[in-house]
Amino acid sequence: MMLRLCFLMAVGSQLALAEEPAVEVQSEVAATTETGPLTGLELQRAKEFLERLNNETSVWYNRGALAQWAYDSNLTAANLVAKIHMLSEAAAAGKAKWAEIQAFPWQRIEDDEIRRQFSKHARLGVGVLEKKDYEDYENTVANMQQEYSTARICEYKEADKCDLALEPHLTELLMSSRDPEELKHVWIEWRKATGEKVKPLYPKYVDLINRAARLNNYTDNAASWLDDYETDNFAGQIENLWQQMRPLYLELHAYVRNQLREKYGDQIVSRDGPLPAHLLGNMWAQTWEHIADFSTPYPGKKLPDATENMVKQGYDANRIFHLADSFFTSLNLSAVSESFWTNSILEKPNDGRELVCHASAWDFYDGKDFRIKQCTRVNSEDLSTAHHEMGHIQYYMQYKDQPFPFREGANPGFHEAIGDVMALSVSTLQHLKKINLLDQDTQEDPEAMLNYLYIIALQKVAFLPFGYAVDKWRWNVFRGSITPDKYNCDWWKLVHELQGVEPPVDRSEEDFDVASKYHVIASVEYIRYFVSTVIQFQFHKSLCQVAGQYDPADIAHKPLHQCDIYQSKEAGNLLGSMLKLGSSKPWPDAMEVITGQREMDAAGLLEYFNPLYEWLKAKNKETGAHVGWTSTSKRCVQTRSQLQLVDSPSTA
Repeated sequence: MMLRLCFLMAVGSQLALAEEPAVEVQSEVAATTETGPLTGLELQRAKEFLERLNNETSVWYNRGALAQWAYDSNLTAANLVAKIHMLSEAAAAGKAKWAEIQAFPWQRIEDDEIRRQFSKHARLGVGVLEKKDYEDYENTVANMQQEYSTARICEYKEADKCDLALEPHLTELLMSSRDPEELKHVWIEWRKATGEKVKPLYPKYVDLINRAARLNNYTDNAASWLDDYETDNFAGQIENLWQQMRPLYLELHAYVRNQLREKYGDQIVSRDGPLPAHLLGNMWAQTWEHIADFSTPYPGKKLPDATENMVKQGYDANRIFHLADSFFTSLNLSAVSESFWTNSILEKPNDGRELVCHASAWDFYDGKDFRIKQCTRVNSEDLSTAHHEMGHIQYYMQYKDQPFPFREGANPGFHEAIGDVMALSVSTLQHLKKINLLDQDTQEDPEAMLNYLYIIALQKVAFLPFGYAVDKWRWNVFRGSITPDKYNCDWWKLVHELQGVEPPVDRSEEDFDVASKYHVIASVEYIRYFVSTVIQFQFHKSLCQVAGQYDPADIAHKPLHQCDIYQSKEAGNLLGSMLKLGSSKPWPDAMEVITGQREMDAAGLLEYFNPLYEWLKAKNKETGAHVGWTSTSKRCVQTRSQLQLVDSPSTA
């Protein structure tokens, strides 16, 4: 996850303003009645104002990032107070500068680059709120994060042992346990420890972030988040992409349900209903790769999993990230600096402190300090996560010389896609053999390849409807069409519609299951991950062609799913040319640099998985698997007492 501070978009040091008073600029601007383009002295003054604005903004962002890091890496009350104080100061300074920007006639600047910088500064984010409301917003989000990051549950068979954290305990248990009752226990208790506890705070968060959006001239926060993509009807484009990919998901869903029925029986998994959320190897049923051990198409073929050899070879967090760094340098991209290794937190500290363990990459806005915070486990999943997070770092380093407003991804999905593009190569059988993380005698025949594609589909294809549902739900919450009294039941309606997944037990509005996901309580926009999943295959396809590893005219010998761009300087140079742009151009321009296309397109993803898709269709037809799903038998009502009344035998 990329961390980007959201407390302001236009900030400035009030001390620095004393050197060149803002009042003078504002009074001159207010006095002018010109409507033509800025020229001469006016244009020069605009450039000087922008340079000062960029410099001061980066200073405030640096201070804010340091305060945020101090708190996220050590969740103490003192660090929270210090963080809120710093962010509040920065927001106040930014608001003063924002008033200057609003008065400045930057719309009359003809130079597209300068005008684009001003337009980004003109959007203040939550910093537009009054001081009290701003601090209320920050405290509300921090309190939700605190509940999430310190949540613990009790063991299934040892009720007095209540120290199980999400990372690593619950994550690893969900990956390995095949006891449906234990999995149900973990699923229920995690939601009690997180979502249920933060539900009273969430309506307040929604109100405050919507208030900020309106002050920034948006109808609500859904409109604000969607505007990051600079595309008319972006939500409609997402729906169209999903409909393109849905047939592939339906076949995967049908096959997985059959495999779950064979494993757990008809009493737990129905023939044609939704998938039980607790049986899919992941706390949120967002990816399913951890059930591959009993569901793979060809069980006799060894799965391409690097975990065993990573453990045998003594891998630790440091070595995993050095390996990820070496992938980028093999492409003629930049190595991380020594300060990265000194300042990052790559494994969970054993000093007893609480911290936000969710993997995140940090830009400290000074052009040299970049860090990762991740509670790394030694397995193939975290090897992939390391490449993902290092992708963020590489993007930071490539655009660090851009003017401050352009030091971000072309759109949020671009930032998420870069590391995942690398992971598509890293996960191939050929690459894992090349770096000695897969036995050299591992077969690469068609059956082994199908197993490989199946595992990648459990990560990528299975994720798509979840990635869509999280923000489709939040868009409706921000717009007011989902109200607090319907938060949970409307969430499960959406999950049923898009994912075909159901909870293991009946639910009520006293539960708040969507908030068991970190991004929801941390106010991190999520559709970026859906976008990333689509465009990473577009990028992969183009980079593979440049690397000579994929030939659309000869997919029998050079198919897309076997491409490894490792050590291709041609691919790296092409990728770097896009990364260096940051957000200086609209994202279609950046996409065109790599792909020659100006729109998101699912064709790359569908081509990548086509061999699996054809196999799934044939297999589901052969077994008579039901494709799609019927209504869920699980209920969602207003209160738990209603469930108890329905479940109680009649006394009439």
